[in-house]
This record gives sequence, structure tokens and C-alpha cells, in this order.
Amino acid sequence: MSEPWGPHDVGGQQGAPIDLAEHDTAYWEWQIDAMVRLALKKGLISDFAELRDGIEHLAQDDYDKCTYYERWAKSLAYTLVSRGVISEQQLSNQIDAVRARQEAEVAA
Repeated sequence: MSEPWGPHDVGGQQGAPIDLAEHDTAYWEWQIDAMVRLALKKGLISDFAELRDGIEHLAQDDYDKCTYYERWAKSLAYTLVSRGVISEQQLSNQIDAVRARQEAEVAA
């Protein structure tokens, strides 16, 4: 039987140290933030609690290896697919198209 909680719930266990050093936000992180805010503005998601729900649905491995904004991206994708805004196939096709553009830019 699986546990009723997800990888985000450490149940009072000692966590890793938190890096409080200032750091620059990467361009792609700003893009994820903008996509989430746009989804909110357009009513595709109702509030940030929906992102939390998507993050709580991540598998342990995904949760552990993803950064903060990677979790946001996965959660937004999960939410939009589960709401029927986009199909998994459409999302996969778009991801493939973005990767192809990146590879073409690197090769140029």
C-alpha cells in the first residue's frame, strides 16, 4: 500500500541545509514564472494551490532531482493536461519542437 503523502512531506525529518545566498534567476526560470502568471490571468489555473497539488503529485525521484522552477513547470504541465487544456500528445509535440529549435541554434 502506498503512503498517503508525497515526497514533499518529510514529516519533521531533518532536511538538507538551505542555501540562502543571493543568486541570479535564469532566463528560463523567468519564463516559467511568466507562464504560470499567464495561466492564472487567463483562468487556466485558479490559484497557486493548484501548482502545489501538481508538485505533490510528483514521483519521489522527480521531486528530489528537480529544482524549484522545474517543479513549477512539471506542475503546470500536469494541471493543464489534467484539466484538458492540452493533451499529453500536444505537450509532447511542443516539447519536441522546442528541443529541435534549441539543437538547431546550438548547431548553427
